Amino acid sequence: MDNRQALGSWLSGPRAAAEDAGVDFGYRGQQLGLPEEGPGSIARPGRRLGALAVDWALCTLIAYGLITDGYNQATGNWALGILLVLSVLTVGTVGSTPGKRLFGLQVVSARGGRLGFPRVALRSLLVCLAIPALIWDRDGRGLHDRLSGAVQVRI
Repeated sequence: MDNRQALGSWLSGPRAAAEDAGVDFGYRGQQLGLPEEGPGSIARPGRRLGALAVDWALCTLIAYGLITDGYNQATGNWALGILLVLSVLTVGTVGSTPGKRLFGLQVVSARGGRLGFPRVALRSLLVCLAIPALIWDRDGRGLHDRLSGAVQVRI
């Protein structure tokens, strides 16, 4: 192996280096028994981030217009609290927030079916903490989804 190959494997990351060595990881969601594409498949990161941006904008707008009189630190704090309540109520009842519905996503149990209220509350709290949502596994599920036994799928 010359220096260019060593540098290339380092830059591309351990997954790419393992795939070059012949390791087959399969597709996202294969371990969960989900389809590779179409309805019921694992939601892609772009859609999930877009849905979160819509939900955050909605919560900020509610906090700005109804609770605080002006945009300041309190607006952000209230928006985070509203996001927590919005997520618990909407994911717990219909399985998706307004942003997720707009992007065609739904939160379901990894074992199939709907999430129970305690798991929805745990998931929502971990999303508000942000760090667990930034740590992903090989299926693209965040730590908040793994700890709550949830998966975000396409509708």
